[in-house]
Amino acid sequence: MTDQTYMPHGRTLPPTIPLFPLAGALLLPGGQLPLNIFEPRYLRMIDDAIGGRRVIGMIQPRERTSGVTPLLYAVGGAGRITTFSESDDGRYLVTLTGIKRFRIIEELRVDTPYRQARVDWNAFTADVGKDTSGSLVDRERLMRAMKRYLDAEGLKTDWDAVDEAPTEALVGSLAMGCPFAPNEKQALLEAETTLDRAECLTALMEMSGAGEGGETSTLQ
Repeated sequence: MTDQTYMPHGRTLPPTIPLFPLAGALLLPGGQLPLNIFEPRYLRMIDDAIGGRRVIGMIQPRERTSGVTPLLYAVGGAGRITTFSESDDGRYLVTLTGIKRFRIIEELRVDTPYRQARVDWNAFTADVGKDTSGSLVDRERLMRAMKRYLDAEGLKTDWDAVDEAPTEALVGSLAMGCPFAPNEKQALLEAETTLDRAECLTALMEMSGAGEGGETSTLQ
């Protein structure tokens, strides 16, 4: 059985990772997530991560209860800090490159201002090796749903780039970039394979009603 505790470049994944709870943020293996860090606890988290294996666990909070530390979903996406810069006003501008999804085994009692958890790296077998299920995706249906969804949401995209993108990259980009609700983002994150994620994504876009008029944004 393939060992799933290694990053693609051969370094081992730590059994305990810092957690960055952020609603609506989705990080899939191979994806890139830019972050603008300004809260002191997360500045500390980045400092500590850079001094270690540079691994951060992105995870969504469940609905927050006033005055109570929010509960977290059980599954998140881990990324490695691959770019880092500091702004003149002390913010950190970092990019996380997705490595693997993880499942929380237990959240730890820690002295750090940020949360940490012991995690299971073996929960998603599709993150190891090559996921070939993208060849089974009904791309024509996906593209029709994508066009209707983007029109309804007032979003634009580069259709030439879309046509040229491999199916796996297109599905990952849409899942990470589309402004779905947190529970919908979570369903996309936990989908086992590219095919599963594409089917979930297509259903979400097809179910989306027409958006209201307003400013038009661009989907990256």
